[in-house]
Amino acid sequence: MKKKPVKKTLLLILLFNISFKVFSQTPEIKETPSHFNGAITATNNGISFIPTFSLGKPAVIFDLSIGKRLSFDPQFRFALEGKPWSFLFWWRYKLITNDKFRLTAGAHPALSFKTQVITTENGTKEFINVQRYIAGELSPNYFISKNVSIGFYYLFSHCFEKDGTGYTNFLTLNANFSSINLTKQYYLRFNPQIYYLKMDKSEGYYFSSSMTLAKRDFPISVSALINKVIKTEISASKNFVWNASLIYTFNNNYIKK
Repeated sequence: MKKKPVKKTLLLILLFNISFKVFSQTPEIKETPSHFNGAITATNNGISFIPTFSLGKPAVIFDLSIGKRLSFDPQFRFALEGKPWSFLFWWRYKLITNDKFRLTAGAHPALSFKTQVITTENGTKEFINVQRYIAGELSPNYFISKNVSIGFYYLFSHCFEKDGTGYTNFLTLNANFSSINLTKQYYLRFNPQIYYLKMDKSEGYYFSSSMTLAKRDFPISVSALINKVIKTEISASKNFVWNASLIYTFNNNYIKK
């Protein structure tokens, strides 16, 4: 087996990040607060809406977000024993943002890690295979009220390795109920969606939904996710999967002086 070109991968990520930093140097007329947000998620089952990216065992996920209108939103996923699952280096730009409509565009390079076992004359050997991806997204959302919105989400990705999925198209119709009051202190977030997935020549239709129970002004919440096949040609898809997660979040705003 040939080693993956790790140096080329790191160079790709470096050039990608530098290019976004260059475009972000446009001065802003109005000073707005920057944010530094994050979440740490521990789950019993690492699930991805793209089946070949699913881990299928306990995992921990680190999400970060820093910026203003342009934000850097990296995500680092690991199996619970510490092996890398996938790294995504998202850059997102808020094209339109008002009380009723928001439109965000984003792009990222990514690394997906697969543990493989090979057999040699000296026995079996385990190694991690790395696949490199580049992706872009578009996300329009219309707000019916402060806590209720509907929208679309489109993602396109390309894998540089021949043993990966060459082209992926992912399109969703989704709804977001961000604050369903249970009591004065506790509330639910509910996010159902129907999505279409095409991986090279295979395609499928799915339904998924997540529900989160949270307490106001408290950083820890619990969440559950289900994913169900409606109709699919994608062999890696499982008819029904679910997970439960424990999430710790933090949120800070600041103004540069």
